[in-house]
Amino acid sequence: MHTTEIKTIDQVITALDQIIQDSIDKENCAGYFAALYRKVTIKVKEGIDQNYFYDGPRMEHLDVVFATRYIRAYEAYWNDQPLTQSWQVAFDLTSQYWPIVLQHLLIGMNAHINLDLGIAAAEISEGENIDNLQDDFDKINEILSSLVHEVDQDLAEIWPTFRIIVKALGKVDDYLVDFSMKLARDGAWKFAKQLADTPLSLKPEMIATRDQKVSQKASLVTRPGFLITIIFRWIRLGERGSIAKKIEDLKN
Repeated sequence: MHTTEIKTIDQVITALDQIIQDSIDKENCAGYFAALYRKVTIKVKEGIDQNYFYDGPRMEHLDVVFATRYIRAYEAYWNDQPLTQSWQVAFDLTSQYWPIVLQHLLIGMNAHINLDLGIAAAEISEGENIDNLQDDFDKINEILSSLVHEVDQDLAEIWPTFRIIVKALGKVDDYLVDFSMKLARDGAWKFAKQLADTPLSLKPEMIATRDQKVSQKASLVTRPGFLITIIFRWIRLGERGSIAKKIEDLKN
C-alpha cells in the first residue's frame, strides 16, 4: 500500500502487515520493529474503539500521520531515496549480524518516538492550541509503557536465558522505559510544542536539527560500551530461530 492511500488506522495495520511479510520473506531484521509497532497500533485502535481517548477521531488522525512517517522512511530506504538520519541509522543496523533484537527495537523507538512523534503531534495541531492534545498524547505513552512487559516475554521466547540476564543486570523494562518512554513523554512533547510555535518557513531547519540530535542518540544503542557489547554478543549467539521466526514471535 502506498503511503498516499493511508487514511485510516486499519490501513496503517495493513501497511505494517506488508512490511512484516516483506521482512519475513527477505529475512530482514527491519521486521522486528514493524512487528512491535503493529502491536502498538492495534492497542491504539482498541483504545479509540473503547473511548479511551478524549478525542478518538483526532487520535486516529495522529496515528495515521505518525505511522506514515515510519512507512515512508521504510519505503525510502529500500528504494534508495532520501530519508531522515535517524531512520537511516536504524535501517542500516538491519544489515548487521551482531545487534540483538532489543537493539533493533530500541533504535526504531529512538527514531520514531523521539523524532516522528513530535512532528506528527505538531502537524495535526496546526491552527489549534497544541496543549489541547497533551492528555491524549500522554495516553499514547501509557499504551507504549503497557507493552514493555509483553516485549520482555517476547524476548524471553527468542532467547530463553534472557530472564536470568534480566535478574543479573536489572530489569530491561527499566532500560526500555528510561530510554524511550521518558524521552517520549518529555522530549517529544517539548519538541512538538516548540515545532507548533515555529513559523512554517523555519520548521524544516528545526526538524533537521532535531533529526541530527536524535540520530546521534542512536549511539547509546549501537555503541553501548565494551562490557554491554560483550554481553549483547553473548545474547546474540544465544538467540534462537531464524529472523523470520523471531519476527513472528514479536508479532504474536
